[in-house]
Amino acid sequence: MRKVLVLEDEDSIRSFVVLNLQRAGYQTVEASTGEDALELMKQNPDIRLALLDVMLPGIDGFEVCRRIRASGKKVGIIMLTARSQEMDKVTGLMTGADDYVTKPFSPAELTARVDALYRRIGDAPESAPPVRSGEISSPPFLLNTRNRTLEKNGQRIKLTQVEYTVMKLLMENPGKALSREEILEAVWGRDYYGEVKIVDVNIRRLRLKVEDDPTTPTYITTVWGYGYKWEA
Repeated sequence: MRKVLVLEDEDSIRSFVVLNLQRAGYQTVEASTGEDALELMKQNPDIRLALLDVMLPGIDGFEVCRRIRASGKKVGIIMLTARSQEMDKVTGLMTGADDYVTKPFSPAELTARVDALYRRIGDAPESAPPVRSGEISSPPFLLNTRNRTLEKNGQRIKLTQVEYTVMKLLMENPGKALSREEILEAVWGRDYYGEVKIVDVNIRRLRLKVEDDPTTPTYITTVWGYGYKWEA
């Protein structure tokens, strides 16, 4: 059973989200506070995806997102933001979210975004034994496509599933300029409802993790007015 955590403090919205996810075949775990959400994550280690409302009393959605990422669990995260909260979208993505859905949203949009993210993480095991085959080497980086890990100079770099997929796409195409639209379609899928800016934010996140100096990137370089490329 595909299990999803729904963190939303407004009962009517939470019930709407839960009902539509259940109709789409998901099992839901409900939380109305950030504290409850973190506790339920511990109690339900098989949760693979979380919908987190941004505006909450106490621990907000951003902090819940940060703590989930800090735990190292491979969980897909979608932030729920209000239409007027443009900066919240970027902030949510920079704290480790994979996607965001803007309120008000339709049942079709919500389930499409959840389905798309679940497809990307659904085949990724929580843990896997290290293997030597299925590797992409681009010194000082080594990407293992079996256990979906990245190392730099032998040190493991923590990546979200989306970051891993972006990284894999770049490293499979060394020196090739990839447009933002190409990256969006390859990573998020043709049915993605969101904006192309999600590509830029994920590149910013990756640079913070892989570059020696993120302000002057030498591995993930910008092709101005077009997209990005991996400098092998």
